[in-house]
Amino acid sequence: MDKWECQLCDYVYDPEEGDKESGIAPGTPFEDLPDDWVCPICFVGKDEFKKQ
Repeated sequence: MDKWECQLCDYVYDPEEGDKESGIAPGTPFEDLPDDWVCPICFVGKDEFKKQ
């Protein structure tokens, strides 16, 4: 699965890890994140992320 990087703060969403703080289970692909999911560091939307 591809990792995705926030273009604002460089946070990397790793699907193998998920996002525990937002209730996103490990194994969740970026494409399957809810539309209202935001970066846990700087709170921008998914449209600010770029595939690594």
